[in-house]
This record gives sequence, structure tokens and C-alpha cells, in this order.
Amino acid sequence: MSTLAHSEQPTRITVIGAGVIGLSSAHELASAGHQVTVIADQDSLETVSAVAAAIWFPYHSENSPAADLLLARSLARFEQLADIAETGVDLRTGLNVDHVPGADRSWTKIVANVTEAPPADLPEGAFGGAYATVPIITMSTYLLWLKHEVEKLGVTFIHETIKELKELEHDADVVVIAGGLRGGELLGDDDTVYPIRGQVLRLANPNNLRSWLCDDDYPDGVSYIIPRRDDIIVGGTDTAHDWNQEVDPATATQILCRATALVPELAGLQVLEHKVGLRPARASIRLELVSGHPLPVVAAYGHGGAGVTLSWGTAQRVAELVDSALS
Repeated sequence: MSTLAHSEQPTRITVIGAGVIGLSSAHELASAGHQVTVIADQDSLETVSAVAAAIWFPYHSENSPAADLLLARSLARFEQLADIAETGVDLRTGLNVDHVPGADRSWTKIVANVTEAPPADLPEGAFGGAYATVPIITMSTYLLWLKHEVEKLGVTFIHETIKELKELEHDADVVVIAGGLRGGELLGDDDTVYPIRGQVLRLANPNNLRSWLCDDDYPDGVSYIIPRRDDIIVGGTDTAHDWNQEVDPATATQILCRATALVPELAGLQVLEHKVGLRPARASIRLELVSGHPLPVVAAYGHGGAGVTLSWGTAQRVAELVDSALS
């Protein structure tokens, strides 16, 4: 946990962004006794976080020792939250398929009890696969729970678009940029952030399917089937530099066809919803103190498709960086 700077008044911290990174950071900062305000132009359920499947898995994100620490911290927190029913977090076992020789399995050293899948369990053409038990997060439930938790800690919310950081210099002591795709724009020194478009379907789950399956390199396109409490998220797409947020019907048909080929139990299930989200990607996560502004700034963006997966680790690091800025 963070500690307060030595002052009579709590430090005023403004978090820009109400997605999972912003809310998690607000939670950790408020838990440390800071006075936290979240400013966002989107409600939490309108952000890309709400489109996430969401499974704890480092998808389209940085692979480094620093990221491994974020992964481990987040996994530990989500495992704790799985004991609280109202969070929407569940531990589920599933299969991650490797279609490419030498596929990155660095994530497996963080997860307990990973086992090799027998060849009979693998799709045609796969080189291998691993069974693992990881958190599955029903985001509509989780985001509402998390927002309620931060409100109980005294965090206030303002619906507003911040165009320049100087707008905040009289109202905050520290600013945290958790603005996703707008992170670099707000800081004015980073044009490397780009979207990775993700399109998914949300299916009914009348048969209570519980096992997940991810096949990022499936020959016909990335495929994942993530059963949650009351539905199944089926994806997807991973098109870089694509800003289109409209649902493409032909793409939806292709997604469902290849998912059904992998999991035949999906055939005939009711389609509840189509969704599109733009994952905020970058060559590496930007998680650091940024100088050159009228007040201390902490950057926390560029998580790609692993915002949920890295959220609690990121939030803990944000709190540590705020402590550094105040010391």
C-alpha cells in the first residue's frame, strides 16, 4: 500500500480515465488515503474495458520482467476477488492452444498447476496446448462492483473531456493518465499509441458451458471462447491501426463459424449482442513518472489487449510512482 506524503491535507490526485486501469488505480490511491477524483468522458460501461472477454491472459501486450510483475500482482488480486461472489470474478479451467512452434509460454510460470494438453484434445494442425485455471471476469458485473468500491472509498467522478493537462494544475497535486488511446495525446509527447480492433459476439449460455478455449494463431483467424456466468464471449479480431467501431456482419459470421468448429456446443446458441472495442496498444506499456508538466504526472497506458489482466499490478505500481512523486 502507498503511504501519504507528510502533510496535513490529503494529496489531491486526479485520474483521467474510467476504464479498468483508471478505476483500479483510483481504488489503490484512495485506499492509501489520497483524495481521488476520476475524470472521464465515458462511463466505465462505455469503455473498451466493458468489451473485454475478459480472461486473465497477456494478450497483445508487453513481454518483459516488468510486465511479469504486473501479471503476478494482478493474478493474486483476482484470485482473492474470486472468493467474493458479487465481484463477477470466477476461476475457470481452459485450454490455450499453440499453433506456432515455439509459441510464447512465459505466462505459464506465473500460473500454478499448468498442464500439457494431450494431442487428442488439440485442434487439427496445433503443435501443442496447455490447460490452466485462471480468472474469468464478467465485466458488466465487475466494473459496476469496482466503481461502487471506489465510491465507498470517497472517490468522486466528473464527466468531462480533458484536452490539456494545464486545465488541472489548480485542482490536483498529481495527475494519473489512464486514458487508453488518448494517453499519448494528453501528454503531448507520444504518438506511438494505436488501436487494435476487436470484434466479438456475446452468446447465451443455457447449457452452462464452463471451459474456455483460446487459439490466437488459429489458421482462419484468432479464436477465443470465454464462458462467463450468464453468457459466452466469442471472438475475435486483432486488426492493428483499425479505428472502425462499427460491427461488421460478415466478420461476425466468420468468428462464429471458426469458434463453432473448435467448440461444437456453440452451434445454435442465441446471439445476445455484437460488440467492437479498440484496444490501446503500444510497443511497451507506459508506466512511469513524466516530467515537464506543471504538476507531477504518472502515465499508465498502452496495455494492448491485456488491460484487465494487468490492471491491479498497474494500479499498485501507480501508487508506488505517486509516492515517488511526493517524496
